[in-house]
Formats: sequence, structure tokens, C-alpha cells
Amino acid sequence: MKLIRHGEAGHESPGILRADGSIVDASDEFREFDEGFFACGGLASLRAWVDAGCPGGSTVDSDVRLGPPVARPSKLVCVGKNYVDHAKEFGGGVPDEPVLFMKASTACSGPFDEVVIPPGCDKLDYEVELALIVGRTASRIAASDGLDYVAGYTVMCDYSERAWQKEHCGQWVKGKSADTFAPLGPCMVTTDTLTDPQSLCLWTKVNGEKRQGGWSGNMMFSAAYLVSYISRFMTLLPGDIIATGTPAGVGMGMTPPRFLAPGDQVELGIEGIGSMRQRIISGSS
Repeated sequence: MKLIRHGEAGHESPGILRADGSIVDASDEFREFDEGFFACGGLASLRAWVDAGCPGGSTVDSDVRLGPPVARPSKLVCVGKNYVDHAKEFGGGVPDEPVLFMKASTACSGPFDEVVIPPGCDKLDYEVELALIVGRTASRIAASDGLDYVAGYTVMCDYSERAWQKEHCGQWVKGKSADTFAPLGPCMVTTDTLTDPQSLCLWTKVNGEKRQGGWSGNMMFSAAYLVSYISRFMTLLPGDIIATGTPAGVGMGMTPPRFLAPGDQVELGIEGIGSMRQRIISGSS
């Protein structure tokens, strides 16, 4: 299944993306795709509803705005330097274990929403990432069980203000958490539909120029291992998001660096999930 949320920002409704590209509203049957939905067996109920032909569901205009496919995650946990080629372009060596940092969940936005450059930001960068959606509470689980705790997958662009991330002391979170810095979508693909997270192609284009091209099989730490590893340090709740890292080709890694500017168009996607696009705009001072 492919889960989507549609409607105005902050007022999205749950829905299903069918194989023919049509959208079916599910709000009469399901209140929201959030922590409670995943924790209380919502995916199984949704699957039964879809298998029954979506009774009571109405088709939604295909031009409707899409929001993040999951509502209000309690945490957005990110993994840095998880592809060797990106670790080398980032600098500081290849890590021996996963590098973890957080993005504020308020950074989440829809897959086609504009990305707003905040005042004082002049080193805006992009990173295409495979994001995992946690399906049930995970605490100190074994790596062999990691994927059993995943509900599905989506695409995330980890936008970063590199100066705030690397030059302002402290944790990376300062350069990662501005509003609109975590677009997600266009849908969440469930694990029964996308069965192997380590066999996916990732790509990014800026103004039509291909910048990133990678393969999730090149992750140093697999999706299953990451769920297990992160659960050693914090309890993961249903609906939480884990961003698994990015391949090489980010603007910071170029000579000279090529950061984003107002008017730029960023397109990115992952095989088997879909693609999304953002226009970069300047925020108010």
C-alpha cells in the first residue's frame, strides 16, 4: 500500500495512493496516520479496507496538495555519514558506528511545498535520504528483528544550513531544524510492497542537473541495523522517522561549494517510492 495525507498544511486528511495514480480519501474510516494509528493496528485495518475496495472512500482531485505521509512524529532521528562516498566529501573520516543527530519534527513539510531560506542562511544544502517509518515501539531490539519494527518507507530531503551546522558550535541540530527543512513523501510505501530497503536507487537534481545518484545497498549500516542501534539509546515510538543518510553529490562537497539560492528547483526521488520537488524561496528578514 501507499499511504498519503492530503489537504492544506496543518489540516491534512489520510488517504491511499492507488496503482493508477488516483487518490482515495480515507478520513471517514481513519482519523489520522499518526502514532495512535500505527500503535493500534491501523495498518492491518487499512489493508482490510483497501482489499474490500475502499468502501465509503471518495476519489480526490489529483492536483490536491500532499502533506507528509505521517502526522506529528515524536522524533525525527537522522544518520550522518552512512555512505562512504558522502563521508569522504563531508570530511572528518569514515565512522566506526552510526553518527546520530536529530531534526526538529516541526521541520516536516509536504513533498512539493516550498523550502524557505531563513534569515541569515547563506549555505543551504540538500541531501536525498531513504526514511524509515517506525511501526511499533522499539527499545533495545536485536538487529535481526530491526525490519519487523518498520511500517514503511518514504523519501526525505535533509535540507541543511551548513554554516549553522558546522561553524556555530554544538550539535548539528541547529543547521537541520528550520521550518520546511524536512520535506517527506510523496507517500509511505508499506513493507509488504517494498520488501528490500537495501536495493533502491536514490537521486537528486538541481535545476535539472543531476547532482546525486546512489544505491541504498551502499549504506555502511543497514536499515535493520539502524533501527536496532538507535533503540539502544532511545525508545522509538510508532510513527517516528529515521533518515538513513545520503550518497555523495551534495553542494558542500563540490569545488567550489554550490549552495542553493532563491528560485532553485530541487527534484529528488527513490526507486519504488516516488519523487518530489521543492522550489527554494527567501524567507522574511
